[in-house]
Amino acid sequence: MVADQLKPHAVEAVARLRALRLRPMLLTGDNSRTALAVAAQLGIPPPTCSPGPPASKVEAVARLKADGIGVCFVGDGVNDAAALAQADLGMAIGAGTDAAIGAADLTLVAGDPASAADAIQLAAPPWP
Repeated sequence: MVADQLKPHAVEAVARLRALRLRPMLLTGDNSRTALAVAAQLGIPPPTCSPGPPASKVEAVARLKADGIGVCFVGDGVNDAAALAQADLGMAIGAGTDAAIGAADLTLVAGDPASAADAIQLAAPPWP
């Protein structure tokens, strides 16, 4: 199986988001087998793992928002730009593409996905 390596601290990032009572999801362009393997490494169970083409990320964000769920999308690639722009809060990984950075509301300069939890904690009142 060929797959991208997890970013350092990715598992920690997911755990920290869960500690904030948020529901991390994996929206990826990888095939189902790879997506499920990566999700398992991150501790993200199905059905919150959704493989598919870039448009499926936008569709997933739209569905969540239509259900009244606030969406923070973290991404780093050209294929993430539309979902970053559509989310209530788009966070680009600073080491990502210019398209992702341009579409996001916020850029995580350090490139560390765990800093997404830092940004949420700094921007919001204490979580219930």
